[in-house]
Amino acid sequence: MTTTVSKRARALLAGAALLIAGAACAQEAGADSGQSVLIRNANVYTATEGAGYLEEHDVLVRDGKVAAIGRGLSFPGVPVVEAGGRPLTPALFGGITGIGIEEVSGEDRTTDNALTLGADDKHMVVRPEFDVTLAYNPDSVLVPVTRVEGIGFTLLGAGSRAGGSIIGGQGAVVRLDGGPDPVGPRVLFVQLGSGSARLTGSSRAAQWMLLDQLIDEMRGRIAPDSRMALLTPAGRETLARYIDDGGRVMVGVDRASDIRQLLRWSKRHGVRIAIAGGAEAWKLAPQLAAAGVPVFVDPLANLPSDFDHIGASLENAARLHAAGVQVAFTQSGDASHNARKIRQLAGNAVANGLPWENGLAGLTRVPAQALGVDDRVGTIARGMVADLVLWSGDPLEVSSVAEQVWLGGWAIPMRSRQTELRDRYLAPKPSAESGDLPRAYPAAVR
Repeated sequence: MTTTVSKRARALLAGAALLIAGAACAQEAGADSGQSVLIRNANVYTATEGAGYLEEHDVLVRDGKVAAIGRGLSFPGVPVVEAGGRPLTPALFGGITGIGIEEVSGEDRTTDNALTLGADDKHMVVRPEFDVTLAYNPDSVLVPVTRVEGIGFTLLGAGSRAGGSIIGGQGAVVRLDGGPDPVGPRVLFVQLGSGSARLTGSSRAAQWMLLDQLIDEMRGRIAPDSRMALLTPAGRETLARYIDDGGRVMVGVDRASDIRQLLRWSKRHGVRIAIAGGAEAWKLAPQLAAAGVPVFVDPLANLPSDFDHIGASLENAARLHAAGVQVAFTQSGDASHNARKIRQLAGNAVANGLPWENGLAGLTRVPAQALGVDDRVGTIARGMVADLVLWSGDPLEVSSVAEQVWLGGWAIPMRSRQTELRDRYLAPKPSAESGDLPRAYPAAVR
């Protein structure tokens, strides 16, 4: 069977060859220069506020950080990658996921993002001190699968199963550079609405009662040895960091009436919240903007799939942005194994009224700011960590691909388990006569 290679495919292959050659030069130059590279003639989307687009500019990376941005840059001994006018962006945000704490979502023994305690409904166990980052595995198969798609950081989410509580626990941002530790402050996860009513006596009204009780207990209005007490000493100490010390609380909520109560509750107790989901958030856009609450939306959550999504709209992100709300992106469903689709979500938000530059910001600067890691990731600026992606075309188009990813200035191998399986099974069928059978093949091929 003859394979026809299109002009576009040839161009992509040629670009990949240039990038591979650049990486090889970096290795030959020695370990110190491995974090240094000069990317020439790129259309640079810095994702910074203000002038975020620089046409045909160079980006010089030294010691893992952006050293200069301009035209005609040079630096002796630094490997050069010719971008040829292709887009260069910061590495993208993968959304709220379980990357590194979940391998197979359907196999409980490989998932560590949820706590199951106190299955007896008569005794709810609340453990805000539960921290999923302690289970993070930087060698997870999902890490290279995700980062070859141009994604450089994600927020590890914490949730609850049966026997848990509406307070799922803590997560944090991790960079997908192979490092074992989070790069920013912890985030406390709370889940509200009809989906969590089973954890609060089958009524969403009880969620506010329990949240108020937890704050009373944390502030000493309920004695630790009281029969009403729900928190451990560590739990009270952890909760205080989010209620009194300004830590970020990520609240999963969709229905407008629940969001309204959330705004009142957070103002009453001085809680610094962000919203994940927010299918009906557009109905309260001015109030969210006034309160400075960022919203992590799923732009494809546009159907009345349940009674919390009756007002779901494809224009959710655009309407929130128009009102002054900071909009970032996350996705529903199996986000860990499909993080690459988050670009499609942002592209759909742009197709439904969100300005393009704000679509990119929702994958870069906005989540970095909301999660307290904007000093490390999310923009291309002098002094920032060089987490960069060179794209074949518009990064919000699904037809574009990440041609090269740099994390901390290192050119990341553009390989993953998925690409290796693809290459193996698309390769010409080996023969026993050739003697080049892979290990997994039998001695004879029939």
